[in-house]
Amino acid sequence: MNRLLLATALAAALATPAFSETFRWAATTDPQTMDPHAVSSAPVLGFLNNVYEGLVRRGRDMTIEPSLATAWEPLPEGTGWRFTLREGVTFHDGAEFTAEDVLFSYERAASEESDVRSWFAPVSEVVVVDDYTVDILTSSPQPIFPDSIANWMIMDSGWAAANGAERPARDAENFATLNVNGTGAFLLDSRQPDLETVLVPFEGWWGEPEHNLTRAVFTPIQNSATAVAALLSGEIDMIDPVPVQDAERIDASGEAIVLRGIETRVIMLGFAHDHDTLRNGAENPFADVRVRQAVAQAVNVPAILQTIMRGAAEPASQLVPPSARGFSAANDTRPAFDPEAARALLAEAGYPEGFAFELSCTNDRYLNDESVCQAIVAMLAQIGLTVTLDAMPVSNYWPELRADNFDMYLLGWSPGTFDAEHPLRFLVHTAGERLGTWNFGGYTNPRIDEMLPMIQSEIDESARQAMLDEAAAIVQEDMVYVPLYVQPLLWGVANGISVTQRPDNFFILRWVQMGAAD
Repeated sequence: MNRLLLATALAAALATPAFSETFRWAATTDPQTMDPHAVSSAPVLGFLNNVYEGLVRRGRDMTIEPSLATAWEPLPEGTGWRFTLREGVTFHDGAEFTAEDVLFSYERAASEESDVRSWFAPVSEVVVVDDYTVDILTSSPQPIFPDSIANWMIMDSGWAAANGAERPARDAENFATLNVNGTGAFLLDSRQPDLETVLVPFEGWWGEPEHNLTRAVFTPIQNSATAVAALLSGEIDMIDPVPVQDAERIDASGEAIVLRGIETRVIMLGFAHDHDTLRNGAENPFADVRVRQAVAQAVNVPAILQTIMRGAAEPASQLVPPSARGFSAANDTRPAFDPEAARALLAEAGYPEGFAFELSCTNDRYLNDESVCQAIVAMLAQIGLTVTLDAMPVSNYWPELRADNFDMYLLGWSPGTFDAEHPLRFLVHTAGERLGTWNFGGYTNPRIDEMLPMIQSEIDESARQAMLDEAAAIVQEDMVYVPLYVQPLLWGVANGISVTQRPDNFFILRWVQMGAAD
């Protein structure tokens, strides 16, 4: 079965009214911000897809479909794309949506302050042709450009100007941090960060509602036992994720089911490639590829999958899962678990007695993230590495990584385009104004930098795949990251509720039906 196909949960229950008053759902991570250009992370972008919209969007089966644009076509000679905009659309405050909002949103999202500016690296200019036509000009042909902007959300230029939010506030706050004025199917009713966020249907939405909700309440619940208890008691209608150890109990409860899938997210370890010293002041060993290779061979991924993930995850060999376009079948092998070889590599690199460093990790972002990091600490101790675990909430984590306060770190990456080009652009290309914006470790390779624009513009599939194969081989040989596993999807859904589980782990409210029955 194609893993990019949707999975739909239909749990039988007693009949309920056609319209339910409130749908309640919970996840471990609260969106850091309501600003769609400030933080490029799934908890933010996934949540905001309910209130903001882009020119295009992904459907239930992940295909690109019209949203604020009704049509798009390549411009002559590969110079860009023309988008025809939807007429009659209004923002939540009643303001009319026009091409000027698209231009403004491009300038905002491509600005230095934006965390999504990499999406626009090939864009040279955005031209307003008329109120409902926009040309996005590119420096080279960009055959998958519409896919790359599926999560680019359009803001009202007038609203942003009136409230001093002309630019994103990535590591700070402005009016758009807590407030929303989108065109989406739901509007923001109230927002209490880390406590509760309430959405209600937007009666003026241009689309045809497929839900039967009158109110939707999101509550971040970091403690997994609390989340499971809330689901089984009926206080919460859906939780994401379900702890792997509780999945069978939920299925057997008669109150809810577990919806299972595979996310397009690879969990990996990253390194401080360009740091002169570690956080403890010692010389940085991770600048040596042999040390990075030693780490890769010391981590027992099969054991992690068996004991912590209970068989729900799959090992990863690359920065994208096998389901992604451009996955390199020629490089589908990950390092073997071999502690003796790891110790030999450390000795060869000049560290026969090992060394001490810190592993930075989230404790509320990925499934069992802190437990995985604890296991890695114990595994690295077996080859003589003394590791201090620095686990923290994700709201503190990204600022720490951006400030270079790490030695080695845990990262999960889901390609927004479902294409192997995506992590090369964000994670591997030399860090710059628009490229390598999540390359926290400062890795650089001239050949990767040279190939990226060619990969982006290449139309011939075989030629493009050959370059992606070469890039995958370079990333593996240099051990830029240590791919660990592809994260599973485990959602707990109360009986009588229908939801759509997409492999990007975005939860879309406009597809929720309460009172569903077999």
